[in-house]
Amino acid sequence: MTTTLGTLLTAIVTPFDDELKVDEDAFVALLHHVIDSGSDGIVVCGTTGEAATLTNEEHLRLVEIACAERPEGVTILGSTGSNDTAQACAMTERVTELGVDGVLSVTPYYNRPNRRGLVRHYAEIANATDKPIVLYNIPARTATDMPNDLLAELAQIERVDYVKQANDDNLALVDGLGVYAGNNETFARTLDMGGAGGIVVASHIAGPQMRRMVEEPEHRAELDASLKDLYSALSVTTNPIPVKAALNLLGHPVGGPRLPLAEADEAEIEVVRAALVSGGFLAA
Repeated sequence: MTTTLGTLLTAIVTPFDDELKVDEDAFVALLHHVIDSGSDGIVVCGTTGEAATLTNEEHLRLVEIACAERPEGVTILGSTGSNDTAQACAMTERVTELGVDGVLSVTPYYNRPNRRGLVRHYAEIANATDKPIVLYNIPARTATDMPNDLLAELAQIERVDYVKQANDDNLALVDGLGVYAGNNETFARTLDMGGAGGIVVASHIAGPQMRRMVEEPEHRAELDASLKDLYSALSVTTNPIPVKAALNLLGHPVGGPRLPLAEADEAEIEVVRAALVSGGFLAA
């Protein structure tokens, strides 16, 4: 399907300096690296961007920078999900004012809302913006799954136009929604089934190959197979620990994660390094 938000979207990491303060210069450099590597746009302050340990001020500043620095034609999505509907709405209003092209809104976590609560939650968020909303289903982190029949019901809310599907068991087309792959491993499959594309992490490193997967469907399976080791390495421990390790190895200084996430240990770094070398991204 066609989408105004783009097909290949990178869930961008948030770089930190040695004191674990947001490194704005490194963020701008990484934004341009990702876009120059083939991404249509970025998602700012999502799971990969460590939104859970950013202050509201840091979060909004990163969105502001991304909107100011984006090249023409590049889309910026602000991630504004919360387990507090009022907070999610307030952040959605703010990123809309800052100029995003769309909003990523994760299932409310911890509370474990029932179906009625989820419908009301997203109806409130839809009233807080005039931009397209991308639902984000990731039960491994939220403890709540949104099955496809519920997604189809949520699609009836004005501006709820897409879903980032990170529950691979649910991956299927949904009436009324464009479907984005939420995991690197399902990007090719989502393209094959006519989905909107992917909101992925491996494009920090393999952007040109993933761009080719969009533009050269006849080579998609081969390209996807060539990236399996990278995908696996980026899952060696909790995201974004491995992708930050990979970027640091490749000369893109992004620092480590904030606690409670801990930096990659030696064994994890070696897994990442081996995948980068075998994939031709890093010299042996």
